[in-house]
Amino acid sequence: VYLLFQALRQISQRTISTTSRRQFENRVSDNQKLFQEDNGLPVHLKGGAKDSLLYRTTAGLTVFGTMYALYYLLVSSMPKKPN
Repeated sequence: VYLLFQALRQISQRTISTTSRRQFENRVSDNQKLFQEDNGLPVHLKGGAKDSLLYRTTAGLTVFGTMYALYYLLVSSMPKKPN
């Protein structure tokens, strides 16, 4: 039992101490140039095709949800038919 505990402790110390930290590139100035560029696009679409797809999906879901809510509001406002 002692040997197992000692082996686990040694493995955990090794994995913690040898983990390498990634060096991240600072891209803030690149993003500032992109978003401050005067190209006539609104800021929520300046990210490219992914932003455009996300915007259109959100707009479509909003329109669908509004129509769905209005339909059920209309259906629930009608009196029930007697059986």
